[in-house]
Amino acid sequence: MHKPKLRIALFTGLYAPFLTGVSVAVHQRVHWLLQQGHEVFLVHPQINDKFPKNVGDRPMAGLDELITFPNFSHYAFPTEPLIFYKSLPQPLNYRYWSDTQLLTEFQPDIIVVEEAAQIRGTYSAFLQGYGRPIGVEYAKRTHTPIISVFHTDIVAYIKYYLGDVFYNLIRPIVPHIVKQFSEEYDLTVFSSREQLEKYENLKCQRGEYLPYQGIDCEKFHPRNITHNPIPEDNRPTILFVGRITAEKNVTQLIDIYPYIAAKIPDAHLVIIGSGPLDEEIRKRAQKFVSGITIWGESHGTELLGWFARADVFVNPSVTEHFCTTNNEALASGTPVVAANAVSVSEQVIPGHNGFLAEPNNPKDFAEKIVEILQNPELKISMGEQARAFILQYDWSACTEKFESKLYELVQASKKQTVTPV
Repeated sequence: MHKPKLRIALFTGLYAPFLTGVSVAVHQRVHWLLQQGHEVFLVHPQINDKFPKNVGDRPMAGLDELITFPNFSHYAFPTEPLIFYKSLPQPLNYRYWSDTQLLTEFQPDIIVVEEAAQIRGTYSAFLQGYGRPIGVEYAKRTHTPIISVFHTDIVAYIKYYLGDVFYNLIRPIVPHIVKQFSEEYDLTVFSSREQLEKYENLKCQRGEYLPYQGIDCEKFHPRNITHNPIPEDNRPTILFVGRITAEKNVTQLIDIYPYIAAKIPDAHLVIIGSGPLDEEIRKRAQKFVSGITIWGESHGTELLGWFARADVFVNPSVTEHFCTTNNEALASGTPVVAANAVSVSEQVIPGHNGFLAEPNNPKDFAEKIVEILQNPELKISMGEQARAFILQYDWSACTEKFESKLYELVQASKKQTVTPV
């Protein structure tokens, strides 16, 4: 049966060249939808001279890959740097641009809002941001279906930054806030069952599990070892890739390393990424200058090579939501040792494709990493099973499910619309 092509308006608070897992995921999703022939209107953050120069210079897949499609259009909404993180964008207030006007001109069949809370201003504690729910005004007026795509465990971020004592003070109002945000949308989709359950307990309205968060399993592949960035270096390599920020627990990598080195003296820890804690990480790593490499950002085939080259991928963050870099490592045939946190247990199966470590416990992390490095047969077995496990989350399979959900919502909306006599 021939499926009609949809007109999809997609809002995102993060997109290339702003480097986050959300940016990468949004680009891949839009690219796939365009390949299927859907008409996509992408509304994304503007890059301007207020941001650090290195942000705009990143060689990331972005608009250049999309503008070749005749069924693609886009709008860059005005931005300013996020107060607490100058390399990420925050939309200007709705007084400066109108989502409703953009939607009126495009007339979509369905509206998709990626990271709705961030666009509104939650990331900056409402000190910055658009100031109102994106797309909702138009959707309600025209009876157009609108969905929110959940990416960031913002409650975990709040708890992490405020600490347990202060978080406990505001805990009673958190369900009210979650309910207020989620009830604006017809549906909020979660790529993790555990995150869905967590937020339903926090009064999330109309939440649903949908494995939309895929990975390009052809791009991230064990064969990328041919792009090995350190071909003459045979040391066991432990890899981290991500933003160098506090919520990623990156400083714990430095705490983990000496426990590993005590058992495996030539172990090599490579930290890839950039962020506010760059200087602190480099300073702390100086005492292990022969064993820790602070690489900075990596892109293209070099990054693919790092994922395939690594013997173990380590992720100490406790704030992830079906983490992209975990998936990239698994697709590359690299075992993962990650903090036992919400949704991560849906990616890492202990003893199968990696291990889960006790959060904020450097010694436990080290013991599990050492167990893999000291057992070649276990490492090979985990690598093979890592690759086999992640194939179910290939982008094509995940985005087909996402597309099916869009069709379902559009059809349901049409049935509910009563044609005037």
